[in-house]
Amino acid sequence: MKSYWYANGLHFECMRCGRCCSGPAEGYIWVTRPEIELIADFLKIAVGQLRQKYLRRVGLRSTIIEHRVTRDCIFLQNIGGERKCAIYPVRPSQCRTWPFWSGNLASPNAWNKAVQKCPGINRGRHYSCAEIEKIKKEKKWWQSSK
Repeated sequence: MKSYWYANGLHFECMRCGRCCSGPAEGYIWVTRPEIELIADFLKIAVGQLRQKYLRRVGLRSTIIEHRVTRDCIFLQNIGGERKCAIYPVRPSQCRTWPFWSGNLASPNAWNKAVQKCPGINRGRHYSCAEIEKIKKEKKWWQSSK
């Protein structure tokens, strides 16, 4: 196995604060065709309606739109008095793999910069280097959940 600065693993516990889903900077929440179909099914709407109302094209890819002012993901909503993901059970791979993104794992400094946005980094469950590498590479989560 390749040598990584996080060879001894890292800690992460989702605090469900929604900060990874929020602005202020604009970003992309990439979704694949199977994920789009799962989200549409979950919301009980047609794929075309989902595309029209919640997605936009960037080149050959699709991204979930963000709130115009806050730059929060459109699915980060006030549910029962808390900010929650309205599509959590079918959230895209990009969301599922946070904070174990290549950019966050590029160096200790990059990881520590992510800490400023996410209070769950460096807390809670220990993920081994092998687990982190598996999470980073997992793109077809819907196949493993059946």
